[in-house]
Amino acid sequence: MSAILPGATIGILGGGQLGRMLATAAAELGFDVHIYTPEEDSPASRVAAKTTVAPYTDLAAVTAFAAAVDAVTLEFENIPVETLAACAKATPVRPGTKSLAMTQDRSVEKRFIASLGLATAPFADVATEAELSAALKDLGCPAILKSRRFGYDGKGQALIKTPSDSQAALAQMAGHPAILEGFVAFEREISVIIARGTDNAMTAFPVTQNEHRAGILRRSTAPAPIAEDTAKEATSAAATIAEALDHVGVLAVEFFLEPGGKLRVNEIAPRVHNSGHWTQDAGGVSQFEQHIRAVAGWPLRTPHVPRPAVVMHNLIGEDAADWRAWASKPNAQLHLYGKREQRAGRKMGHVTTPAED
Repeated sequence: MSAILPGATIGILGGGQLGRMLATAAAELGFDVHIYTPEEDSPASRVAAKTTVAPYTDLAAVTAFAAAVDAVTLEFENIPVETLAACAKATPVRPGTKSLAMTQDRSVEKRFIASLGLATAPFADVATEAELSAALKDLGCPAILKSRRFGYDGKGQALIKTPSDSQAALAQMAGHPAILEGFVAFEREISVIIARGTDNAMTAFPVTQNEHRAGILRRSTAPAPIAEDTAKEATSAAATIAEALDHVGVLAVEFFLEPGGKLRVNEIAPRVHNSGHWTQDAGGVSQFEQHIRAVAGWPLRTPHVPRPAVVMHNLIGEDAADWRAWASKPNAQLHLYGKREQRAGRKMGHVTTPAED
């Protein structure tokens, strides 16, 4: 399969911060970038050569966009599969529709993971109050009720501490299909960022430890302070998933690590991922460059373990108002996303520092 040459155009579906960082990495490799997004004045559009502003459901606009680029990729998974399929009729699409189809629905995703012999949290599909009651009897409390589609950063989720919380939790789903996940008493959360090329070659970044608050990633530390055997097992599981999806590009796999060492896959993201942002400043190659290399059919680079360890801090909402203080720190690398409006719970940027700081 021939490589896409410098000077060609990479199309990106999505105009957020991940698209922005992908576009910047693509430009560094000599590519032009064409963004497709429904959003006017998006963060990614302001660093791209061209932008098409249209709905993802406008297949005529999608087809014209795809015909104007040399390959298409995406920055987030909540894009209609039909949109990706329309692009694929005109140009290579990486990753393909299977990666999207298997990760847009939490129930489909968990069943796919289980089919590979990998463990997940116990779960049950829920659509009615009777089904929720039966699932709670089976899985017990506490448990988490999640919408099957379109949830991110803690959105579309409700904690059920006791059965008396179930009616209010189901009401939060607003009639949408849901999944009940049993509680996992995990020791820590970790993730693997892995890349797979058009030649099936794979490289993985060091396993990362992640800390969340209110469902939003706050801090990632690389490498994760875990046993070497555990890191190898997590990386192997991520490789198994990438292979089964025939995925091309970067893929993130989040895990729960239980006190006894058991790993359970939590979620898959078929794209670059927040927990890999530290790679912009350590590790030898960023996840964004690695993804563009894979999409273009270029050789992947081999990441290395950062020594000393590094920490990525997310700047959420008003945290970004402290940009001047971060910019003044000698060992801090500040990245702001160019979002016009600062809102509570919105990711505005991130900072990478040595863990010892």
